[in-house]
Amino acid sequence: MTYIFAHRGSSKDCPENTMAAFQKAFKDGADGIELDVQLSKDGVPVIIHDEKVDRTTNGKGYVVDYTFDELSQLDAGSWFSKKFNKESVPSLQQFLEWITPLPMLLNIELKNNIVEYNGLEENVLQLLQHYGMMDRTVISSFNHYSLVKIRRLNKYVQTAPLYSSGLFEPWEYVKAVCSQSAHPNYKSLQPYIMKGFKRNNIPVRPYTVNSQKWMKYFFEWNTEAIITDYPILARDVLNSLSPHSKSRFLQK
Repeated sequence: MTYIFAHRGSSKDCPENTMAAFQKAFKDGADGIELDVQLSKDGVPVIIHDEKVDRTTNGKGYVVDYTFDELSQLDAGSWFSKKFNKESVPSLQQFLEWITPLPMLLNIELKNNIVEYNGLEENVLQLLQHYGMMDRTVISSFNHYSLVKIRRLNKYVQTAPLYSSGLFEPWEYVKAVCSQSAHPNYKSLQPYIMKGFKRNNIPVRPYTVNSQKWMKYFFEWNTEAIITDYPILARDVLNSLSPHSKSRFLQK
């Protein structure tokens, strides 16, 4: 079975990385949530994608220059639709309180490849441990040094390097950075690359898979998961495939 992760929640129907988007993803049948974490000025892990608040809130400037209290007072929904004007920038703790009792998986992307947040890895691991979410979570990042640090801090947590273009034998690179899985751009996953991952037993969760054609491609490969803005569409596509078609690529 291929798991369906909602990219920043159901981000085509709700403002990304808000509780509204996460709650909608659960209703849409997503198996897991993908979200982005940075640190506020006062060291609180917060859920927001961009290093600046300009695009997704009514504020201006860098996330790192705001305390969590200041971030939580920003309007994080009206840019998407006026009906979401009550949405705010959530903390990771607030999110974990919501997801812990639900039967869902979690992918935390550490957004520290541009701004290097001191203590981000430790704070995230501490929260995951506190809420008992360690075994349901995979931590990813474009900052692969950060993933190695995560594994040194906790050898049991699962990590996955994010990358956007073709790597030579990426399954070997995954092992080199002490990770267990990979989160590549979906366009880099040609059949010979998929076969290499399969031979090496490396789970793959491509991002951001939004077209039905590519969804079907990865479902037929029995890929570990896809990360998509459209979890409800992905669920419909997956349900439409027969058991025979889901395993077609593996029979070659």
